[in-house]
Amino acid sequence: MASEKLNILLVGAGGREHAIAWKLSQSDRVQHIYVAPGNGGTSGSKISNVDIGVSDFSKLTEFALKNNINLVIPGPEQPIVEGIQGVFKKVGIPCFGPSPKAAQMEGSKAFSKDFMKKHHIPTAAYENFTDYEKAKAYVESVNHKVVLKASGLAAGKGVLMPENKQEALEGLKSIMVDKEFGEAGHEVVIEECLEGEELSFLAFSDGYTVIPLPPAQDHKRAMDGDVGPNTGGMGCYAPTPIGTKDLIEQVKRTILQPTIDGMRRDGFPFIGMLFTGIMLTSTGPKVLEYNVRFGDPETEVVLPLLSDETDLAEILVACVEGRLDSVNITIKHAFAATVIIASGGYPGSYPKGLPITLPTSSDAGVTIFHAGTSIKENQLVTAGGRVLAVSAVSNTLREAVDKAYEAVKSVKFDQMYYRNDIAHRAFKYADQDAKKTGLSYADAGVSIDAGNLLVEKIKPLVKSTRRVGADSDIGGFGGIFDLKAAGFRDPILVSATDGIGTKLKIAQDCQIHDTVGIDLVAMNVNDLIVQGAEPLFFLDYFACGKLEVDVGRDFVAGVVEGCLQSGCALVGGETAEMPGLYALGDYDGAGFTVGAVEREKILPRMDLMKPGDVVLGLASSGVHSNGFSLVRKIVESQPGLNYFSPCPWNDQKTLGEALLVPTRIYVKQLLPVVQKDLIKGMAHITGGGFLENIPRVMPKDLAVIVDAQSYDLPPIFKWLKQAGGLSAHEMSRTFNCGIGMIIVADPKDVKEITQLLEAANETVYQLGSVTTKADLGGKEVEVRNTEAW
Repeated sequence: MASEKLNILLVGAGGREHAIAWKLSQSDRVQHIYVAPGNGGTSGSKISNVDIGVSDFSKLTEFALKNNINLVIPGPEQPIVEGIQGVFKKVGIPCFGPSPKAAQMEGSKAFSKDFMKKHHIPTAAYENFTDYEKAKAYVESVNHKVVLKASGLAAGKGVLMPENKQEALEGLKSIMVDKEFGEAGHEVVIEECLEGEELSFLAFSDGYTVIPLPPAQDHKRAMDGDVGPNTGGMGCYAPTPIGTKDLIEQVKRTILQPTIDGMRRDGFPFIGMLFTGIMLTSTGPKVLEYNVRFGDPETEVVLPLLSDETDLAEILVACVEGRLDSVNITIKHAFAATVIIASGGYPGSYPKGLPITLPTSSDAGVTIFHAGTSIKENQLVTAGGRVLAVSAVSNTLREAVDKAYEAVKSVKFDQMYYRNDIAHRAFKYADQDAKKTGLSYADAGVSIDAGNLLVEKIKPLVKSTRRVGADSDIGGFGGIFDLKAAGFRDPILVSATDGIGTKLKIAQDCQIHDTVGIDLVAMNVNDLIVQGAEPLFFLDYFACGKLEVDVGRDFVAGVVEGCLQSGCALVGGETAEMPGLYALGDYDGAGFTVGAVEREKILPRMDLMKPGDVVLGLASSGVHSNGFSLVRKIVESQPGLNYFSPCPWNDQKTLGEALLVPTRIYVKQLLPVVQKDLIKGMAHITGGGFLENIPRVMPKDLAVIVDAQSYDLPPIFKWLKQAGGLSAHEMSRTFNCGIGMIIVADPKDVKEITQLLEAANETVYQLGSVTTKADLGGKEVEVRNTEAW
């Protein structure tokens, strides 16, 4: 289909379909467009109507085969969800639209919400219900405002936004008991009500690439001032002033691309127009819902913004052929506004067949798209609730809106009505912006408000780490710790600092941010316990290019979990937003911890170590937080493998999830052993593996033998060794190889140490013994029997 002329079957009858036909007709590749069933405006030199319903698949396929159709474009959601793509696939005709499975993203709100949860796509908290009594109990139990969504298709109207609990209960009954939306209400999604500005993103996709059009803002309520009943949309404008370049990049990075990638990985790649409703909340953009087709009236406002050189037909063909990245899509440096003219009574009952008078000519840049119209006895008449969509393009939004309303006034039919305030939110925003005097920190890319909001969100988390000696209140200039209250007599303070390393890149790619905070704490507190010290308090540092509050909160939640596991208080931290230094979506973390140990219990006790001492090991949870530059290199070397692939050694997880298992924290199980003076030394096995870390706690004349046969090498390390072609030596000096903590002890104490640790649910491995360097020919560590690996 690379260059052949196109005969297109466009399925639908609304303003969306007229706008699509209008833009397609401008393509030299398009020979003819058949619109089924079409409306009073979808006819012309290249366009004609076909009297076939949108769900009459047998007649549609029969017509397509007889008329050499080589591209099908479904407009409304009903035929898409009913499986039109699959029907035409069977007869060999490509369809710009998703498969029946992919269409569930719109066809089932429950399905799409579960998908977002699985793929870490930001959205509102929610619960799904098919039982009315359970749903009712849930509504009664929550303290926040809710949104009620009929899970199935409800012609864009199955969403209720109650103002209070009583309205929520009444709305729930109307959906689930009274069946206001029919079978669409068999299952209901009850969501947390998000607050902020709403945006619509229409994006082309071929299953891999996703290219969004300028963000638009719809007006759902029937009346001025955003009051009255919900409608299919009473007007729209684009681009929106709040849809900045940074925001568009953020939405594409955190929502659109992860959605397309997730659908493909789940086995139902998305080909078509993905329409994503976004709420721009104080914590960042979140998904309200997905639609799997061109939006209406969004289509009428964004297609006129495509440049004259941009060929819509070429884009759609590229999508169905999987080569969207090969076409050029450019946008006019302009604004567009669309005003819907509706029939009196809409969205309730309304008359049909009312004669319509249109202007004989219109200004350049103004197009009247037909929605609910038909031709009866050579007269254009009303045939739906939303009758016409009047769109205008101009250099400024004000000019576009004024041109649209000027054209609206030239349209006449009985009982017509329209909103008079399309784009009012944009103008309010512009007025506020105009009142600003001088630049602000926000203009430089740093949001003080976002930072303050993050602090408020993490305060309860941080407070949960309070312990004797610290109250974990944040917001001051520094943290305080009372050593005396913690029971120390003659303490020595011990400090450590560390980061997370390139494991962060995997977390950022996978959008999983709540485990690396545990890694950060672990890397610090494990370095304290090996010196015999009890971790007392922790401080974290979080740096990013743009502060995404939910990401920051998740990161700190991980830090809090690490502090709870180790018994130390989180007493403060720093959040640094540094645009230009970090790319969007990138962040780094560092930690600083302080512990204390009574003077006589400081480790290691090198003076007590001697040949014949026993070397014990405690298991790691995986790679922990070192060696990830090599891990990432190995993953990149495997054809077809990525972090979303099934894990090669655990098919219950993705590779990314398996690699992000956090570092084990050994503090609480080791403290009782340390306090009994049973340990001579410990080594935290981090970067450098056995070969670099064990010598750090040994006297200069002593060495350690590790027997690789003393424990089973975990599957993750077997895979890394095999996939990377790594030698046993390279494994031993890079990874922990399944042992995260080494203990050196006298043989007579091994039994008691083992009993104490097993009581704390640890498995203790007797790895080897201490010997002299001379016996090992000068080596500090020798790992034997590595053929077992």
